[in-house]
Amino acid sequence: QVQLVESGGGLVQAGGSLRLSCAASLRTFNGYTVGWFRQAPGKEREFVAAIRAWTDSSTNYADSVKGRFTTSRDNAKNTVYLQMNSLKSEDTAIYYCAARSSMVVTTIANDYNYWGQGTQVTVSS
Repeated sequence: QVQLVESGGGLVQAGGSLRLSCAASLRTFNGYTVGWFRQAPGKEREFVAAIRAWTDSSTNYADSVKGRFTTSRDNAKNTVYLQMNSLKSEDTAIYYCAARSSMVVTTIANDYNYWGQGTQVTVSS
């Protein structure tokens, strides 16, 4: 069983930055592809970004965050990060990290087996 714990959310003004962390409970976390999703009030959960397992670490981003968000991983710390810059009010949501034991990067939430509890990001305009 993989346990994921997100941190780093908070309140920030538009144009500001936040860095989310997703820490895993196992040492082989580098073997998992990790996705970031978000859910705003009254909206469905949507894909934000993903990073492939192992040393390839290729990434994929939603068009809405491309150029502003960057995901990366520190395998020594069993942690994946989501750096969010130039934040907009429409980025306000609960952000979740999720993991799957596959090298296939997918944007579909149901493809991920393990989920964190979520962290709130609020961007004030």
